[in-house]
Amino acid sequence: MPPESPSLTETPQSHTAASGFAAAPGAQRARAAQLLGRIGGTPLVELSDLPGVPAGTRLFGKLETVNPGGSIKDRSVARILRSALAEGRVGDRERPGRRLLDSSSGNAGIAYAMLGAALGVEVTLVVPANASRERLDRIRAHGAELLLTDPLDGYDFAVKTARRLAAEQPERFWYADQYSNPNNWRAHFEGTGPEIARDVEAQAQAALDLFVSGVGTGGTLTGVGRALRARWPAVALGTLVPDLFPGIEGLKPLGAPGDITPAILDESLIDHRVPVRLEEAIPLCQALARRGLFVGPSSGANLYVAIELAQRHGYRTVATLLCDTGERYGSTGLWAEGL
Repeated sequence: MPPESPSLTETPQSHTAASGFAAAPGAQRARAAQLLGRIGGTPLVELSDLPGVPAGTRLFGKLETVNPGGSIKDRSVARILRSALAEGRVGDRERPGRRLLDSSSGNAGIAYAMLGAALGVEVTLVVPANASRERLDRIRAHGAELLLTDPLDGYDFAVKTARRLAAEQPERFWYADQYSNPNNWRAHFEGTGPEIARDVEAQAQAALDLFVSGVGTGGTLTGVGRALRARWPAVALGTLVPDLFPGIEGLKPLGAPGDITPAILDESLIDHRVPVRLEEAIPLCQALARRGLFVGPSSGANLYVAIELAQRHGYRTVATLLCDTGERYGSTGLWAEGL
C-alpha cells in the first residue's frame, strides 16, 4: 500500500530554522540558520532549445544545483535532521546523544555531513565504494564517519548494512532511513512541488502536462507528484529505469529480483517508465554545459526521458529536475570527451 497522501491544505509541521537547533550556541545557531535558509526556492529554467525537444513543447528544469550542498537532497535531509533534533532523537554539541546513521549513494550523504557539521550532529554514513571521489571527499571534509561497502554488492547492500548497524547498536545510532522517513517526501510535497507549480504557471501560463523524476529513495517523485496532482489532476508522471551496469549514480533500477523498494515510494502515481542508459544521459549533460548549466548524469537521464515522452505523447508543457552539480563527476570521466 502506498503511504497516505495528505491534502495540500493541511497545516504542515513547523520546521523553522529555530525549531531544530535551539540548543546550539549563538554563532553556530545563526550560521546554521543562514545555511538552512538557502535551501529551496531554486530557479525553474527553460530548456526548450535542447536537441530533440519537439516544436511547440516547452521544457523546464528545476535547478537544484544551487542548493548549498549542490543537490536536491539538501531539501529532504534538512527536514529529516531538524525533525530529529526537535524530537531529541540525535545529540548535538549542547545535548550529547546518538549519532545519525543512514545509507547514501553520495548526495544525501553530502547533505547529512554538511548540515550535521553546521548543527553539531555527529553523522555516520554507509556508502558504496564506487561513489565518485568528489562525493566521498566532500563527505570526509565535513567530518562525517564514512563506512564503504563493496560496490559489487549493489546499493541495497549499503541499506542493509545501515539497518544492521542500527539494530546492533541502538544506543549509538539513530537510523534516519531515507527509504521510510516521511519527512523525505513531505519536504518535496510542501516545498519542491508547489515551487514547480507556481513557476510553471508564471512562465508557461499553462497547466503542466508531464513531470519526470528518477527514483532513488522515492521521496522526490512521491512528494512532488502528489503536490502536482493536487494542482493538476491530469498531469502525467514519468520515471526512468536505469540499466543495472554501469547504472546512473543516485538512481535505482526498480523491478529487479531482490531489489529493496522504498517504503515511501507511491508507485500508483507513475504513468510512464522509460529505460535509459548512461550513454543516453551524457550528451544532454554536455549540451547543458554548453548552455552554462553544469549538472550530473541523473539530470541528463531525466531530460532524456522527458524529451522521449514529449515526442511519443505530444506533451506540450514538461518539467523535470536538474538534481546535482556536474562538479561531482570529474573523476568518472563524464567530461573527458565531447566538450
